[in-house]
Amino acid sequence: MSKQWSQWQRFPDPRKLELQAAPFGPGCYELRNGAQLILYGMGNHVAQRMTSLLPAPFGCGTRNNHEKRKYVLENLASIEYRTLACATREAAKKHECQLKADRTAYRFPT
Repeated sequence: MSKQWSQWQRFPDPRKLELQAAPFGPGCYELRNGAQLILYGMGNHVAQRMTSLLPAPFGCGTRNNHEKRKYVLENLASIEYRTLACATREAAKKHECQLKADRTAYRFPT
């Protein structure tokens, strides 16, 4: 598995049937809007987890984060993301803890 973050990419717009490029296994993700870091997270299946970053009907999942989802959709044209593939869930959790250490860097630090 990669030990390096992917390049920043524009977040796909599901209304235009655009697709995301993200690991199908464990890993982490970060989103930014210009220079402002927006949010971060980890998942056992990063590609699936990232689909919960948009509100219904564009996203899926049961996350209780209306404000985050609304922000991402309203700013979708300028949102970028990057991912980090990990070999295990534990490795992804470790990387997430490193991101969490600088909570002040993110608009949505949780």
